[in-house]
Amino acid sequence: MNLKHLVATCALAFSTATAAADLNNWDSIEEAAQGQTVYFNAWGGSQEINAYLRWAGDELKDRYGVTLQHVKVSDIAETVNRLVAEKAAGKNEGGSVDMVWINGENFKSMKSNGLLYGPFAEQLPSWQIVDKSLPVSEDFTEPTNGLEAPWGVGQLVFIRDEAKLANPPHSFVELLSLAKANPGKVAYPQPPQFHGTSFLKAALLELATDTAPLYQPVDEAKFNQVTAPLWAYLDELHPVAWRNGKQFPAGSAETLQLLDDGELLLAITFNPNAAETAVKNGTLPPTAKAFAFDKGALSNIHFMAIPWNANAKEGALVAINFLMSEEAQARKANSDYWGDPAVVKLSDSKPLFKSQPEPHPSWQVALEQEWLKRYGQ
Repeated sequence: MNLKHLVATCALAFSTATAAADLNNWDSIEEAAQGQTVYFNAWGGSQEINAYLRWAGDELKDRYGVTLQHVKVSDIAETVNRLVAEKAAGKNEGGSVDMVWINGENFKSMKSNGLLYGPFAEQLPSWQIVDKSLPVSEDFTEPTNGLEAPWGVGQLVFIRDEAKLANPPHSFVELLSLAKANPGKVAYPQPPQFHGTSFLKAALLELATDTAPLYQPVDEAKFNQVTAPLWAYLDELHPVAWRNGKQFPAGSAETLQLLDDGELLLAITFNPNAAETAVKNGTLPPTAKAFAFDKGALSNIHFMAIPWNANAKEGALVAINFLMSEEAQARKANSDYWGDPAVVKLSDSKPLFKSQPEPHPSWQVALEQEWLKRYGQ
């Protein structure tokens, strides 16, 4: 073993031992967390999610003396890049980020660059109630190794107004037919916004002649061959899409608004209960319903993690443990509030759509780059 490898091994062992030692005494964690402010970098593009986090912040303040500060970001990759810069500058304590909402490529990037605190997830008190039948130990095929804690279940589904679209498409092939029959009425968010990238991945999983390569790291020599059906499909879709494929919605929220305005026949979301929530909030009519294609909904678990240099590690641990609690998960799953499916077993859990697993995280960046090269404005 060379010196560099020995130092790295010892550093990992120290990190693991430190995390485990701290978590052996949860009372001391809660005591140290009192008075801490936790800067939680999380997507800020949903009013329902933002309101839910305000509720969680009030509860954490009242119960544990922890202030949860939601730092709203449009793409968590921005936060990851800032942490990479802090690592490069040697800022190994007093970091600007205490908690992140991540999965997929962003988790892999943080893990690969040594930006994560832990392992901690399986030592949390709330871990005992996590539904282990869900894929909570891997993230887009990448083992989590206890470095992130599960928060909710995401499924890429579509929303239609049954009064305006009685017979929804059952596949991406049928979606293209719908778009051709109704020019300007179909759209998807612009990649690299994650709903847009997820649309690309889901389409490729249906259209590819062989999906096995999608669950392995991208092979650049075969990339063009594997993805050719996707680009052929989009070349057909864009001319009959919303604004002739020259402009794309900014995200899921805009597709919901365009659906409500009658500009689109379908909205897209990563929350299978989003339609029910939108109906209750009055942002969509009572005839709005979510549906998935026959092959299944692209599905994943989304997680919470703590950067290695977090300034309020104890506060972050307390916040994550609370957000995984039965009470917080039940409120999150309630469509009156957010409607995001729980990662713990609840007595009134709603059934999910048929699931289709996420490809290897390397496909996310590769597809985004190729899409931007071909269609970016």
